[in-house]
Amino acid sequence: MVRHVIAPVDELPPGTRKFLTIDERPIAIFNIKGEFFGLLNRCPHQGAALCEGPLIGLAQSSDPGEIEYTRLGEILRCPWHGWEFDIRTGQSYCDPKRFRAKAYPVNVEPGSAVVKGPYVAETLAVSVESDYVVVDL
Repeated sequence: MVRHVIAPVDELPPGTRKFLTIDERPIAIFNIKGEFFGLLNRCPHQGAALCEGPLIGLAQSSDPGEIEYTRLGEILRCPWHGWEFDIRTGQSYCDPKRFRAKAYPVNVEPGSAVVKGPYVAETLAVSVESDYVVVDL
């Protein structure tokens, strides 16, 4: 494993991201409320520059008509098709098999019961050492 120094911590304040290429891989480093996360800048759906999308929150509903918007700035929306990925894990909750023009039974279930989709963005370990952000590949 080769270690790469990315930037001093104060160059990446909370809510910002930094794009770079390491070993020919497009990568983005995110500072989410003081925690750092790395994602491969390629959507696993169709290859868009995933990390150039907006950071949003997670909308959840436990009852019809009630929506709770949580985890503001922790979900990344792909700029091409709007698929959403958890910055912390790279996991998407999208499942393309559900996006058909066909009627299906509809149930209201808690968000924890929703099955995660098969697409997962590659994540990278990011740490802070002596005031420098470091990524391990």
